[in-house]
Amino acid sequence: MMDKVRAFIDRHGLLSKGATVIVGVSGGPDSLALLHVFLSLRDEWKLRLVAAHVDHMFRGRESEEEMEFVKHFCAEHRILCETAQIDVPAFQRRTGLGAQEAARNCRYRFFAELVKKHQAQYVAVGHHGDDQVETILMRLVRGSTGKGYAGIPVKRPFHGGYLIRPFLAVSRADIEEYCEKAGLAPRRDPSNEKDDYTRNRFRRYIIPLLKQENPRLHERFQQYSEMMAEDEQFLEELAIDALNKVMEKQYNEVVLHLRPFLALPRPLQRRVLQLLLLRLYDAVPAALTFVHIGHILMLCERARPSGQIDLPKGLKAIRSYDRCLFTFGVQSGAPSYQLDLPVPALLPLPTGGAIVSEFREHYPKGRLGNDSFVVDPDAVSLPLRVRTRREGDRMVLKGTGGTKKIKEIFIEAKVPRTERDGWPIVEDADGRILWVPGLKKSAFEAEDRGQARYILLHYEAMNS
Repeated sequence: MMDKVRAFIDRHGLLSKGATVIVGVSGGPDSLALLHVFLSLRDEWKLRLVAAHVDHMFRGRESEEEMEFVKHFCAEHRILCETAQIDVPAFQRRTGLGAQEAARNCRYRFFAELVKKHQAQYVAVGHHGDDQVETILMRLVRGSTGKGYAGIPVKRPFHGGYLIRPFLAVSRADIEEYCEKAGLAPRRDPSNEKDDYTRNRFRRYIIPLLKQENPRLHERFQQYSEMMAEDEQFLEELAIDALNKVMEKQYNEVVLHLRPFLALPRPLQRRVLQLLLLRLYDAVPAALTFVHIGHILMLCERARPSGQIDLPKGLKAIRSYDRCLFTFGVQSGAPSYQLDLPVPALLPLPTGGAIVSEFREHYPKGRLGNDSFVVDPDAVSLPLRVRTRREGDRMVLKGTGGTKKIKEIFIEAKVPRTERDGWPIVEDADGRILWVPGLKKSAFEAEDRGQARYILLHYEAMNS
């Protein structure tokens, strides 16, 4: 087994000479064998070893005895031992996490503290090849992301150092044989024999059947894991580049522009969504699965131009025409406002952007788009006002003389629902709607009649 582990360490660059290594040790066969292996490598690699043990306080006196066993083993072999007793059941009640996830969170937080304390370069844990098989099969059955299907990584960044798993090269049977030959007497966790946990059921019933077909099953799965991880790394680089082209960050919200997004190949679409969600969540919740990714894709692709889905932790995906907004906020509409528009002035709008007003002695030259509007001060009632929409708002359209509801103007311009309530509308003192900035002009816009004075309004949108 030592030859396999040595070759695996060399192939993946898992160690450097003179390094400090934190070794996670529960006292079971896997972790005890791992510590013993590092003991064998200590002089060759000039390593400084620190054993780390956590009593999760699940099994009372039995857990304490395991901690004492690890302390005694380390003292016997002159290894520095760091231990902690953490009330994981209490942490579990506070957070609502499952027992395994809560224990892992507490354990890895302790490892991170030790990395800082001892300025360690590596944290080594005892996951082995059979653990890899179980993990990949469980994720295939439950559903996961491409990165999830790759299983347990051999090496990953961890608080300024690396988390390494040298035993992914060997099986559980290899480790048991090593323990026997080395005269190790590991402790046994009785919970590993219970069918309460999904992993135990895979271990006890499914893996033995597969090993009948191929006794070197763990080697095939490790090859698959490394191949998937390499493919994922390449695709993730492409997805990061694509994300920057289809996403617009707005404070703690993200807008996904659907036309360029839907033009991406399907594998990149999925990964772009995964990266987008990763940026929104501080830590992606376990409740978020590939099913949610599928629902978001359906929302983006369907013919109906609007819709909403709720995601874990209060995140919402809100589709409106060619945009999909991801927000933790409650979309109850922008606050209404009504503001006097003095001349000259730069009037900031509560929802972002501004309207600039100025006097002109001559009619503006050139073609004016919908972001500008010319007022004849003698033809309207002053002062001008800027307000948000109201029920039943209509305006007389320039060039047609007909009227149209403001609601229909928004729909035709594909203004997202979340922006309509805060969109500025300019009216005169008599309440006549003169202009919907950026969208439509009314028949009240002044024409060039050679008079001495005009008011020129210009709309500066928030992202212009």
